[in-house]
Amino acid sequence: QVQLIESGGGLVQAGGSLRLSCAASGLTFTIYAMGWFRQAPGKEREFVAAISRSGGGESVQGRFSISRDNAKNTLYLQMNSLKPEDTAVYYCAAKVSPGRSNFYTTAPDYGYWGQGTQVTVSS
Repeated sequence: QVQLIESGGGLVQAGGSLRLSCAASGLTFTIYAMGWFRQAPGKEREFVAAISRSGGGESVQGRFSISRDNAKNTLYLQMNSLKPEDTAVYYCAAKVSPGRSNFYTTAPDYGYWGQGTQVTVSS
């Protein structure tokens, strides 16, 4: 079955960086568009970044960069200049995409989700 396993979260000081990874298995990674979302305590899940099959993408935060390695079936989120308000559980998500250039920015678009990885940014 499809599995998405996030890693790379942790505790970091404000201004620091983290790189999250999402290892995908049980799917043909190259036909999936991918995304990152986050959810802070008491808040709705929100879009962070998305990437198409061909590697084009969008990130809400200019400090964050999404990328993928199709040879490794892995999605990444590079987060720089972290702020305390970035504290949240970060989830990766996958969606079968008919187009190579399409990416998706809303949670209901995605059919598969990981369990999440906690990111905590201290001030």
